[in-house]
Amino acid sequence: MSNVQVIQPKHMVQPRSIKGRFRNLKTGILLLAYAVYFILPWVRWDRPIGPTQAVMFDIPNRRYYIFDLVMHAQDVFWLTALLFLAAVLLFFVTTLLGRVFCGYFCFQTLWTDAFRFIEQWIQGDRVARLRLEKQPWNGEKILKVGGTHALWIFMAFWTSLTFVLYWGDAFALTKSVFTGAAPAAAYGTIIILTATTYLAAGWMREYVCMHICPYSRFQSVMFDQDTAIVSYDTKRGEGKAGRATPIKELKDHATRLAQGHGDCVDCGLCVQVCPMGIDIRNGLQIACIHCALCIDACDSIMDKYQWPRGLVRYTSENALEGKKTKILKLRTVGYGVATLLGAFALVWSISTTKELEASAQQVRSPLFVLLSDGSIQNSYEVKINNKAQEPATYKLSLEALPSAQLHLGALDPNNIKLAPDSSVRLLVKVVQPEPVAGIAKNREFHFRLEPLSGKVTEPVQIPSRFVIP
Repeated sequence: MSNVQVIQPKHMVQPRSIKGRFRNLKTGILLLAYAVYFILPWVRWDRPIGPTQAVMFDIPNRRYYIFDLVMHAQDVFWLTALLFLAAVLLFFVTTLLGRVFCGYFCFQTLWTDAFRFIEQWIQGDRVARLRLEKQPWNGEKILKVGGTHALWIFMAFWTSLTFVLYWGDAFALTKSVFTGAAPAAAYGTIIILTATTYLAAGWMREYVCMHICPYSRFQSVMFDQDTAIVSYDTKRGEGKAGRATPIKELKDHATRLAQGHGDCVDCGLCVQVCPMGIDIRNGLQIACIHCALCIDACDSIMDKYQWPRGLVRYTSENALEGKKTKILKLRTVGYGVATLLGAFALVWSISTTKELEASAQQVRSPLFVLLSDGSIQNSYEVKINNKAQEPATYKLSLEALPSAQLHLGALDPNNIKLAPDSSVRLLVKVVQPEPVAGIAKNREFHFRLEPLSGKVTEPVQIPSRFVIP
Protein backbone atom coordinates (compact mmCIF):
# COMPACT_ATOMS: atom_id res chain seq x y z
CA MET A 1 0.00 0.00 0.00
CA SER A 2 1.49 3.33 -1.07
CA ASN A 3 1.85 6.20 1.36
CA VAL A 4 -0.15 9.35 0.74
CA GLN A 5 1.75 12.58 1.27
CA VAL A 6 -0.21 15.01 3.41
CA ILE A 7 0.59 18.70 3.78
CA GLN A 8 0.99 19.22 7.50
CA PRO A 9 -0.19 22.70 8.45
CA LYS A 10 1.91 24.77 10.78
CA HIS A 11 1.25 27.91 12.77
CA MET A 12 0.38 30.98 10.74
CA VAL A 13 3.47 33.03 9.95
CA GLN A 14 3.64 36.23 12.00
CA PRO A 15 6.24 38.38 10.22
CA ARG A 16 7.95 41.29 11.90
CA SER A 17 7.59 44.73 10.38
CA ILE A 18 10.66 46.30 8.81
CA LYS A 19 11.57 49.61 7.24
CA GLY A 20 13.63 49.97 4.10
CA ARG A 21 13.64 50.76 0.41
CA PHE A 22 11.95 47.52 -0.67
CA ARG A 23 9.28 47.82 2.03
CA ASN A 24 8.65 51.39 0.83
CA LEU A 25 8.41 50.13 -2.75
CA LYS A 26 5.92 47.43 -1.77
CA THR A 27 3.83 49.91 0.19
CA GLY A 28 3.86 52.41 -2.68
CA ILE A 29 2.72 49.77 -5.17
CA LEU A 30 0.03 48.61 -2.73
CA LEU A 31 -1.34 52.14 -2.26
CA LEU A 32 -1.29 52.80 -6.01
CA ALA A 33 -3.01 49.51 -6.82
CA TYR A 34 -5.67 50.07 -4.15
CA ALA A 35 -6.26 53.65 -5.28
CA VAL A 36 -6.81 52.52 -8.87
CA TYR A 37 -9.01 49.57 -7.92
CA PHE A 38 -11.23 51.23 -5.32
CA ILE A 39 -11.53 54.73 -6.84
CA LEU A 40 -11.86 53.93 -10.54
CA PRO A 41 -15.57 52.87 -10.48
CA TRP A 42 -16.50 56.26 -9.03
CA VAL A 43 -14.69 58.31 -11.69
CA ARG A 44 -17.13 59.98 -14.09
CA TRP A 45 -16.50 60.30 -17.83
CA ASP A 46 -18.62 62.28 -20.28
CA ARG A 47 -19.61 60.46 -23.46
CA PRO A 48 -22.04 61.42 -26.25
CA ILE A 49 -23.85 58.16 -25.61
CA GLY A 50 -23.55 55.46 -22.98
CA PRO A 51 -22.83 55.51 -19.25
CA THR A 52 -20.96 58.35 -17.58
CA GLN A 53 -18.69 55.95 -15.70
CA ALA A 54 -15.03 55.96 -16.75
CA VAL A 55 -14.63 52.17 -16.62
CA MET A 56 -17.67 49.96 -16.91
CA PHE A 57 -18.41 46.53 -18.34
CA ASP A 58 -21.99 46.72 -19.61
CA ILE A 59 -22.91 43.07 -20.11
CA PRO A 60 -26.61 43.55 -21.10
CA ASN A 61 -25.67 45.95 -23.92
CA ARG A 62 -22.42 44.12 -24.72
CA ARG A 63 -20.32 47.25 -24.38
CA TYR A 64 -17.11 47.69 -22.41
CA TYR A 65 -16.15 51.26 -21.63
CA ILE A 66 -12.59 52.19 -20.70
CA PHE A 67 -12.44 55.98 -20.76
CA ASP A 68 -12.68 56.96 -24.46
CA LEU A 69 -12.27 53.38 -25.65
CA VAL A 70 -15.51 51.53 -26.34
CA MET A 71 -15.17 47.77 -26.86
CA HIS A 72 -17.88 45.79 -28.59
CA ALA A 73 -18.56 42.07 -28.46
CA GLN A 74 -16.70 41.51 -31.72
CA ASP A 75 -13.59 43.07 -30.18
CA VAL A 76 -13.20 40.22 -27.70
CA PHE A 77 -9.97 39.16 -29.44
CA TRP A 78 -8.39 42.20 -27.75
CA LEU A 79 -8.75 40.28 -24.51
CA THR A 80 -6.90 37.35 -26.06
CA ALA A 81 -4.10 39.68 -27.15
CA LEU A 82 -3.98 41.24 -23.69
CA LEU A 83 -3.75 37.85 -21.98
CA PHE A 84 -0.98 36.79 -24.35
CA LEU A 85 0.88 40.04 -23.64
CA ALA A 86 0.49 39.54 -19.89
CA ALA A 87 1.80 35.97 -20.13
CA VAL A 88 4.92 36.73 -22.17
CA LEU A 89 5.63 39.83 -20.07
CA LEU A 90 5.45 37.67 -16.93
CA PHE A 91 7.81 35.13 -18.48
CA PHE A 92 10.20 37.88 -19.60
CA VAL A 93 10.33 39.51 -16.16
CA THR A 94 10.70 36.13 -14.45
CA THR A 95 13.74 35.19 -16.54
CA LEU A 96 15.38 38.47 -15.51
CA LEU A 97 14.23 39.11 -11.93
CA GLY A 98 12.55 35.95 -10.67
CA ARG A 99 9.23 36.12 -8.84
CA VAL A 100 9.03 39.90 -8.44
CA PHE A 101 5.44 39.73 -9.68
CA CYS A 102 4.57 37.58 -6.68
CA GLY A 103 6.37 39.86 -4.26
CA TYR A 104 4.93 43.16 -5.44
CA PHE A 105 1.97 42.90 -7.82
CA CYS A 106 0.07 39.67 -7.14
CA PHE A 107 -3.46 40.12 -5.77
CA GLN A 108 -2.74 37.59 -3.03
CA THR A 109 0.31 39.59 -1.92
CA LEU A 110 -1.48 42.94 -2.06
CA TRP A 111 -4.49 41.82 -0.06
CA THR A 112 -2.46 39.77 2.43
CA ASP A 113 -0.26 42.81 3.06
CA ALA A 114 -3.36 44.93 3.72
CA PHE A 115 -4.78 42.32 6.09
CA ARG A 116 -1.46 42.17 7.94
CA PHE A 117 -1.40 45.95 8.27
CA ILE A 118 -4.84 45.73 9.89
CA GLU A 119 -3.66 42.95 12.18
CA GLN A 120 -0.55 44.89 13.18
CA TRP A 121 -2.57 48.07 13.78
CA ILE A 122 -4.92 46.30 16.21
CA GLN A 123 -2.73 43.62 17.80
CA GLY A 124 0.74 45.15 17.59
CA ASP A 125 3.96 43.92 16.02
CA ARG A 126 5.23 40.35 15.87
CA VAL A 127 6.12 39.88 19.55
CA ALA A 128 2.80 41.32 20.71
CA ARG A 129 0.87 39.09 18.28
CA LEU A 130 2.71 35.96 19.37
CA ARG A 131 2.08 36.84 23.02
CA LEU A 132 -1.60 37.44 22.29
CA GLU A 133 -1.81 34.13 20.47
CA LYS A 134 -0.48 32.20 23.48
CA GLN A 135 -2.45 33.96 26.20
CA PRO A 136 -5.80 32.51 27.33
CA TRP A 137 -9.04 33.92 26.03
CA ASN A 138 -10.03 37.01 27.96
CA GLY A 139 -11.59 40.39 27.27
CA GLU A 140 -8.45 41.82 25.67
CA LYS A 141 -7.95 38.85 23.33
CA ILE A 142 -11.60 38.71 22.34
CA LEU A 143 -11.62 42.44 21.60
CA LYS A 144 -8.40 42.45 19.57
CA VAL A 145 -8.94 39.21 17.68
CA GLY A 146 -12.62 39.97 17.10
CA GLY A 147 -11.81 43.50 15.93
CA THR A 148 -9.17 42.16 13.55
CA HIS A 149 -11.55 39.68 11.94
CA ALA A 150 -14.35 42.27 11.79
CA LEU A 151 -12.11 44.65 9.82
CA TRP A 152 -10.93 41.75 7.65
CA ILE A 153 -14.52 40.92 6.77
CA PHE A 154 -15.26 44.59 6.08
CA MET A 155 -12.18 44.80 3.84
CA ALA A 156 -13.23 41.63 1.99
CA PHE A 157 -16.77 42.99 1.59
CA TRP A 158 -15.50 46.33 0.30
CA THR A 159 -13.29 44.47 -2.17
CA SER A 160 -16.15 42.36 -3.51
CA LEU A 161 -18.56 45.31 -3.66
CA THR A 162 -16.02 47.32 -5.65
CA PHE A 163 -15.63 44.45 -8.10
CA VAL A 164 -19.39 44.41 -8.65
CA LEU A 165 -19.43 48.19 -9.24
CA TYR A 166 -17.38 47.72 -12.41
CA TRP A 167 -20.42 45.99 -13.98
CA GLY A 168 -22.95 48.76 -13.46
CA ASP A 169 -23.28 52.39 -12.50
CA ALA A 170 -21.43 52.67 -9.19
CA PHE A 171 -23.79 55.13 -7.51
CA ALA A 172 -27.03 53.44 -8.57
CA LEU A 173 -25.71 49.91 -7.96
CA THR A 174 -24.41 50.75 -4.48
CA LYS A 175 -27.79 52.14 -3.51
CA SER A 176 -29.59 49.09 -4.88
CA VAL A 177 -27.22 46.71 -3.05
CA PHE A 178 -27.96 48.29 0.33
CA THR A 179 -31.71 48.62 -0.34
CA GLY A 180 -32.15 45.02 -1.48
CA ALA A 181 -32.95 45.95 -5.08
CA ALA A 182 -29.77 44.70 -6.74
CA PRO A 183 -29.80 41.67 -9.07
CA ALA A 184 -29.30 38.25 -7.52
CA ALA A 185 -26.03 37.86 -9.43
CA ALA A 186 -24.64 40.92 -7.63
CA TYR A 187 -25.41 39.48 -4.19
CA GLY A 188 -24.04 36.08 -5.18
CA THR A 189 -20.80 37.63 -6.43
CA ILE A 190 -20.42 39.73 -3.29
CA ILE A 191 -20.95 36.74 -1.00
CA ILE A 192 -18.52 34.48 -2.89
CA LEU A 193 -15.78 37.11 -3.25
CA THR A 194 -16.13 38.26 0.35
CA ALA A 195 -15.71 34.68 1.60
CA THR A 196 -12.78 33.83 -0.68
CA THR A 197 -10.96 37.11 -0.01
CA TYR A 198 -11.39 36.71 3.74
CA LEU A 199 -10.16 33.13 3.69
CA ALA A 200 -7.28 33.65 1.24
CA ALA A 201 -5.86 36.88 2.70
CA GLY A 202 -6.77 36.35 6.35
CA TRP A 203 -6.41 32.64 6.97
CA MET A 204 -4.57 30.85 4.17
CA ARG A 205 -2.01 33.54 3.37
CA GLU A 206 1.31 31.90 2.51
CA TYR A 207 -0.37 28.53 1.85
CA VAL A 208 -1.97 29.99 -1.26
CA CYS A 209 1.49 30.79 -2.64
CA MET A 210 3.03 27.47 -1.65
CA HIS A 211 0.26 24.94 -2.35
CA ILE A 212 -2.43 26.54 -4.54
CA CYS A 213 -0.77 28.94 -6.96
CA PRO A 214 0.83 27.02 -9.86
CA TYR A 215 3.38 29.76 -10.51
CA SER A 216 5.61 28.58 -7.67
CA ARG A 217 5.74 25.14 -9.27
CA PHE A 218 6.87 26.07 -12.76
CA GLN A 219 9.05 29.06 -11.86
CA SER A 220 12.13 26.83 -11.87
CA VAL A 221 11.63 26.24 -15.57
CA MET A 222 12.21 29.95 -16.25
CA PHE A 223 15.09 30.43 -13.78
CA ASP A 224 18.72 29.90 -14.68
CA GLN A 225 22.12 30.88 -13.30
CA ASP A 226 21.78 34.38 -14.77
CA THR A 227 18.40 35.21 -13.20
CA ALA A 228 18.64 37.95 -10.58
CA ILE A 229 16.94 36.64 -7.44
CA VAL A 230 17.04 37.42 -3.73
CA SER A 231 20.17 35.60 -2.61
CA TYR A 232 22.35 35.21 0.45
CA ASP A 233 26.07 35.63 -0.18
CA THR A 234 27.26 32.45 1.51
CA LYS A 235 30.98 33.12 1.09
CA ARG A 236 30.74 36.54 2.65
CA GLY A 237 28.22 35.59 5.30
CA GLU A 238 29.78 32.35 6.52
CA GLY A 239 33.49 32.90 5.95
CA LYS A 240 35.80 30.05 6.86
CA ALA A 241 34.89 29.92 10.54
CA GLY A 242 31.12 30.43 10.14
CA ARG A 243 28.76 32.95 11.69
CA ALA A 244 29.49 34.69 14.95
CA THR A 245 27.60 37.00 17.27
CA PRO A 246 29.14 40.51 17.21
CA ILE A 247 30.33 40.73 20.81
CA LYS A 248 33.50 42.32 22.13
CA GLU A 249 36.23 42.37 19.49
CA LEU A 250 33.98 40.64 16.93
CA LYS A 251 32.13 43.92 16.45
CA ASP A 252 35.14 45.08 14.48
CA HIS A 253 34.86 44.03 10.86
CA ALA A 254 38.59 43.63 10.33
CA THR A 255 38.89 41.40 13.40
CA ARG A 256 36.07 39.17 12.18
CA LEU A 257 37.75 38.77 8.83
CA ALA A 258 41.09 38.00 10.47
CA GLN A 259 39.49 35.26 12.58
CA GLY A 260 37.69 33.82 9.52
CA HIS A 261 34.15 34.73 10.57
CA GLY A 262 31.59 35.89 8.03
CA ASP A 263 29.46 39.03 8.13
CA CYS A 264 26.28 37.19 9.17
CA VAL A 265 25.69 37.83 12.87
CA ASP A 266 22.98 35.15 13.03
CA CYS A 267 20.41 37.62 14.35
CA GLY A 268 17.53 35.86 12.56
CA LEU A 269 15.93 39.15 11.51
CA CYS A 270 15.76 38.04 7.87
CA VAL A 271 13.64 35.06 8.98
CA GLN A 272 11.42 37.14 11.25
CA VAL A 273 10.44 39.63 8.51
CA CYS A 274 9.82 36.99 5.83
CA PRO A 275 6.08 36.74 5.05
CA MET A 276 6.61 33.12 3.96
CA GLY A 277 8.55 32.14 7.11
CA ILE A 278 11.63 30.85 5.28
CA ASP A 279 15.35 31.34 5.90
CA ILE A 280 16.94 32.89 2.82
CA ARG A 281 20.32 31.64 4.04
CA ASN A 282 19.24 28.12 3.05
CA GLY A 283 19.26 29.11 -0.63
CA LEU A 284 16.48 29.46 -3.21
CA GLN A 285 13.25 27.87 -2.02
CA ILE A 286 9.91 27.29 -3.68
CA ALA A 287 8.14 29.46 -1.10
CA CYS A 288 10.27 32.57 -1.72
CA ILE A 289 8.26 35.30 -3.46
CA HIS A 290 11.24 37.70 -3.83
CA CYS A 291 9.61 40.49 -1.87
CA ALA A 292 13.14 41.49 -0.71
CA LEU A 293 12.08 42.31 2.85
CA CYS A 294 14.96 40.15 4.03
CA ILE A 295 17.28 42.53 2.14
CA ASP A 296 15.88 45.46 4.13
CA ALA A 297 16.34 43.49 7.34
CA CYS A 298 19.93 42.53 6.57
CA ASP A 299 20.81 46.03 5.36
CA SER A 300 19.54 47.48 8.62
CA ILE A 301 21.92 45.19 10.54
CA MET A 302 24.83 46.03 8.26
CA ASP A 303 24.09 49.74 8.71
CA LYS A 304 23.97 49.28 12.49
CA TYR A 305 27.54 47.93 12.53
CA GLN A 306 28.63 50.18 9.65
CA TRP A 307 29.49 47.23 7.46
CA PRO A 308 28.93 47.14 3.68
CA ARG A 309 25.41 46.31 2.53
CA GLY A 310 24.63 43.47 0.15
CA LEU A 311 25.02 40.37 2.29
CA VAL A 312 21.49 39.58 1.11
CA ARG A 313 20.76 41.15 -2.25
CA TYR A 314 19.27 40.78 -5.71
CA THR A 315 21.91 38.95 -7.72
CA SER A 316 22.44 35.92 -9.93
CA GLU A 317 24.08 32.63 -9.14
CA ASN A 318 26.83 33.38 -11.64
CA ALA A 319 27.50 36.74 -9.98
CA LEU A 320 27.80 35.09 -6.56
CA GLU A 321 30.41 32.76 -8.03
CA GLY A 322 32.34 35.66 -9.54
CA LYS A 323 31.21 34.99 -13.08
CA LYS A 324 29.61 37.37 -15.56
CA THR A 325 25.83 37.56 -15.68
CA LYS A 326 24.48 37.17 -19.20
CA ILE A 327 21.28 39.07 -19.92
CA LEU A 328 21.09 38.87 -23.70
CA LYS A 329 20.37 35.19 -24.25
CA LEU A 330 18.04 33.34 -26.57
CA ARG A 331 15.36 32.94 -23.90
CA THR A 332 15.38 36.54 -22.66
CA VAL A 333 15.58 37.96 -26.16
CA GLY A 334 12.76 35.66 -27.30
CA TYR A 335 10.48 36.66 -24.45
CA GLY A 336 11.41 40.31 -24.94
CA VAL A 337 10.64 40.25 -28.65
CA ALA A 338 7.35 38.41 -28.00
CA THR A 339 6.43 41.06 -25.42
CA LEU A 340 7.14 43.91 -27.84
CA LEU A 341 5.27 42.20 -30.67
CA GLY A 342 2.29 41.50 -28.40
CA ALA A 343 2.18 45.11 -27.21
CA PHE A 344 2.52 46.42 -30.76
CA ALA A 345 -0.21 44.12 -32.08
CA LEU A 346 -2.62 45.15 -29.32
CA VAL A 347 -1.96 48.88 -29.74
CA TRP A 348 -2.16 48.64 -33.54
CA SER A 349 -5.41 46.68 -33.40
CA ILE A 350 -7.02 49.21 -31.06
CA SER A 351 -5.76 52.25 -32.95
CA THR A 352 -6.85 50.94 -36.36
CA THR A 353 -10.27 49.63 -35.37
CA LYS A 354 -12.99 50.64 -37.80
CA GLU A 355 -15.86 52.77 -36.54
CA LEU A 356 -18.06 51.69 -39.44
CA GLU A 357 -18.61 48.02 -40.13
CA ALA A 358 -21.00 46.45 -42.60
CA SER A 359 -21.72 42.94 -43.84
CA ALA A 360 -24.16 41.27 -46.22
CA GLN A 361 -25.64 37.80 -45.91
CA GLN A 362 -27.64 36.36 -48.78
CA VAL A 363 -31.08 35.02 -47.91
CA ARG A 364 -30.95 31.43 -49.13
CA SER A 365 -34.56 30.44 -48.72
CA PRO A 366 -35.40 30.96 -51.50
CA LEU A 367 -32.05 31.56 -53.18
CA PHE A 368 -33.69 33.59 -55.95
CA VAL A 369 -37.17 34.53 -57.11
CA LEU A 370 -38.29 34.64 -60.74
CA LEU A 371 -40.68 37.60 -61.11
CA SER A 372 -43.60 37.77 -63.59
CA ASP A 373 -41.76 40.13 -65.95
CA GLY A 374 -38.83 37.70 -66.24
CA SER A 375 -36.50 39.60 -63.91
CA ILE A 376 -34.59 37.87 -61.10
CA GLN A 377 -34.74 38.92 -57.46
CA ASN A 378 -32.18 38.06 -54.77
CA SER A 379 -32.63 39.02 -51.13
CA TYR A 380 -29.90 40.00 -48.66
CA GLU A 381 -29.64 40.89 -45.01
CA VAL A 382 -27.30 43.86 -44.72
CA LYS A 383 -26.04 44.78 -41.26
CA ILE A 384 -24.63 48.24 -40.64
CA ASN A 385 -22.80 48.95 -37.37
CA ASN A 386 -22.05 52.56 -36.48
CA LYS A 387 -19.44 52.28 -33.72
CA ALA A 388 -18.79 56.02 -33.61
CA GLN A 389 -20.07 58.11 -30.72
CA GLU A 390 -22.12 60.39 -32.99
CA PRO A 391 -25.08 59.95 -35.38
CA ALA A 392 -24.47 59.28 -39.04
CA THR A 393 -26.32 59.07 -42.37
CA TYR A 394 -25.45 56.62 -45.15
CA LYS A 395 -26.26 55.88 -48.78
CA LEU A 396 -26.48 52.25 -49.96
CA SER A 397 -25.93 51.47 -53.64
CA LEU A 398 -24.76 48.69 -55.98
CA GLU A 399 -21.49 48.27 -57.88
CA ALA A 400 -20.61 45.83 -60.70
CA LEU A 401 -24.31 45.16 -61.26
CA PRO A 402 -25.22 48.13 -63.50
CA SER A 403 -28.72 47.20 -64.64
CA ALA A 404 -29.94 45.98 -61.23
CA GLN A 405 -32.19 47.91 -58.88
CA LEU A 406 -31.99 48.06 -55.08
CA HIS A 407 -35.11 48.12 -52.89
CA LEU A 408 -35.34 48.71 -49.12
CA GLY A 409 -39.10 48.67 -48.77
CA ALA A 410 -40.23 51.84 -47.00
CA LEU A 411 -36.67 53.03 -46.37
CA ASP A 412 -34.81 55.40 -48.65
CA PRO A 413 -31.43 53.85 -49.64
CA ASN A 414 -30.06 57.38 -50.01
CA ASN A 415 -30.93 58.37 -46.45
CA ILE A 416 -30.19 55.59 -43.95
CA LYS A 417 -29.82 57.13 -40.49
CA LEU A 418 -28.19 55.51 -37.48
CA ALA A 419 -27.90 56.76 -33.93
CA PRO A 420 -24.49 56.87 -32.17
CA ASP A 421 -23.04 53.46 -31.30
CA SER A 422 -25.94 51.56 -32.85
CA SER A 423 -26.59 49.03 -35.59
CA VAL A 424 -29.38 48.13 -37.98
CA ARG A 425 -30.32 45.08 -40.06
CA LEU A 426 -31.85 45.80 -43.45
CA LEU A 427 -33.70 43.41 -45.73
CA VAL A 428 -32.40 44.41 -49.15
CA LYS A 429 -33.91 43.16 -52.41
CA VAL A 430 -31.84 43.33 -55.58
CA VAL A 431 -33.76 42.96 -58.87
CA GLN A 432 -31.92 42.13 -62.09
CA PRO A 433 -33.75 42.37 -65.45
CA GLU A 434 -34.10 39.27 -67.58
CA PRO A 435 -30.54 37.95 -67.98
CA VAL A 436 -28.80 38.02 -71.34
CA ALA A 437 -27.31 34.81 -72.68
CA GLY A 438 -23.68 34.32 -71.75
CA ILE A 439 -23.86 36.10 -68.39
CA ALA A 440 -22.47 34.03 -65.48
CA LYS A 441 -25.10 32.45 -63.28
CA ASN A 442 -23.29 33.49 -60.08
CA ARG A 443 -22.16 37.05 -60.58
CA GLU A 444 -20.04 38.85 -58.01
CA PHE A 445 -20.85 42.45 -57.10
CA HIS A 446 -20.52 44.89 -54.21
CA PHE A 447 -22.80 46.85 -51.99
CA ARG A 448 -21.37 50.33 -51.53
CA LEU A 449 -22.11 52.01 -48.20
CA GLU A 450 -21.22 55.69 -48.46
CA PRO A 451 -21.21 57.92 -45.33
CA LEU A 452 -23.05 61.20 -45.96
CA SER A 453 -22.49 62.58 -42.45
CA GLY A 454 -20.71 61.62 -39.28
CA LYS A 455 -17.12 60.97 -38.26
CA VAL A 456 -16.38 58.28 -40.86
CA THR A 457 -15.87 59.52 -44.42
CA GLU A 458 -14.48 56.50 -46.26
CA PRO A 459 -17.07 54.32 -48.07
CA VAL A 460 -17.30 50.59 -47.30
CA GLN A 461 -17.38 47.92 -50.00
CA ILE A 462 -19.42 44.84 -49.09
CA PRO A 463 -18.73 41.87 -51.40
CA SER A 464 -21.64 39.59 -52.33
CA ARG A 465 -22.96 37.36 -55.11
CA PHE A 466 -26.04 37.49 -57.33
CA VAL A 467 -27.54 34.13 -58.28
CA ILE A 468 -29.20 33.64 -61.67
CA PRO A 469 -31.15 30.44 -62.51
